Amino acid sequence: MTTTRLVAAPPQGLSLRRRRTVLAVCCLSLFLVGMDTTIVNIGLPAIGRDLGGGTRGLEWTVDAYTLVLAGLLISSGAVADRVGRRRVFQVGLVVFGSASVGCAVASSLGMLVAARVVQGVGASMLSPVALAIVVNAITDPEERARAIGVWAAVFGVSMAAGPVVGGALVSAVGWRGVFWVNLPVIAGALVLSAVFVPESRAARGRRLDPPGQVLLMLLVGLTVGVLIEGPRLGWGSGWALAGYGAVVGLAVVFVLVEARRGEPLMDPRLFRRRSFAGAVFGAVVVFVALNVTLLLNTLYLQDVRGMSPAAAGVLTLPMAVGATVCAPWAGRMVGRRGARLPLVWAGAFTVVGGLALAGVDARTPVPVLLCAYLAIGVGFGFANAPLTNTAVNGLPAERAGVAGGTTSTARQVGAAVGIAVAGAFVSDGGGGVLVAAARPGWLVVAGCGGLLVGVAWVAAG
Repeated sequence: MTTTRLVAAPPQGLSLRRRRTVLAVCCLSLFLVGMDTTIVNIGLPAIGRDLGGGTRGLEWTVDAYTLVLAGLLISSGAVADRVGRRRVFQVGLVVFGSASVGCAVASSLGMLVAARVVQGVGASMLSPVALAIVVNAITDPEERARAIGVWAAVFGVSMAAGPVVGGALVSAVGWRGVFWVNLPVIAGALVLSAVFVPESRAARGRRLDPPGQVLLMLLVGLTVGVLIEGPRLGWGSGWALAGYGAVVGLAVVFVLVEARRGEPLMDPRLFRRRSFAGAVFGAVVVFVALNVTLLLNTLYLQDVRGMSPAAAGVLTLPMAVGATVCAPWAGRMVGRRGARLPLVWAGAFTVVGGLALAGVDARTPVPVLLCAYLAIGVGFGFANAPLTNTAVNGLPAERAGVAGGTTSTARQVGAAVGIAVAGAFVSDGGGGVLVAAARPGWLVVAGCGGLLVGVAWVAAG
């Protein structure tokens, strides 16, 4: 029998200063989640030299985190709606910090991947919960749109800044530094959340959905696993064909099971809302493009151009600048004019950046690279706020946790798929072979931009 518990809404009438403090604390945690999705990319060559493992092993270092994060986001949001968002948020910070220590002291690639799995568990308690806290603390629609713009800006900046911060840390103290740096941020977020963030719960706690949770983890994990291991197995081998069939079968079973659940993990009926479905698809597309870019760029700058991690990170600074400037701008545009225009701009700039990088070789002038990185950063910055706002507004306010969890899941699925796709193109090649093998990946980035323009016209108003 479903247990129903009526709980008062979060304290209303919070002062402007208190609302901004709540937003800042939530953004601090989001910065960690986003940065740890991308910061490891720049250290992959150093990790490979220290712990061993080819391109596929290093891909699992990144995707172990994103897969678990993607699989648990919705359940973590549901638990937070039931037992308390601040409580789950703080538990997530502790788990994330403990796993960061495990990553930093790992003595083998297997240990690092295992610690990244636990880190993903902690991260799953932060991203959708933080968005739900913000949505429930800020009730005015225009102020909420601006807040979501800031939230998206911080998340976007953290993703784009990961290579810059990671490059500096890897060059200065080694790859383990990218995990140690999390600890002071987590300590600050724990203290600030205890002091300033009000506790809140949904009016009615949702039941967990263990069958849906297991099926989602299997579906996402198998999809990414087939993409990562495809080059080794052979795309037309019996194992690969069995993998394709299993992915399709799991997808069908997942939809059928969820359609029959009273309180499903991911309700297929929600996707009948064009705006919500479009926003979720757009989130996948954006993060495929970003993560293909980050992995291919890391390998290109360090293995082909011979740059140090710090130099490679600095060279991608225009990407972070573009995201930093355009994400809050996009939030303001959404609040005043709707989501369509910033999404069109996001798609157009992503197309330009992808096509520019498709022509690079070992001697491409640095200014060309900088302009391409800037275009992709601008595209990423313009995308997140309208997609998040469209998803949240596509559902009733009491489903904010569902909207946040689903869109965050879509982002991480896109991140995992992007890493797997990029790795499938370059495999273990190097030098000139890598440059040629990476060109289809850059075309995928441009194609994602085109899809984003389509989302703007179909789903966004």
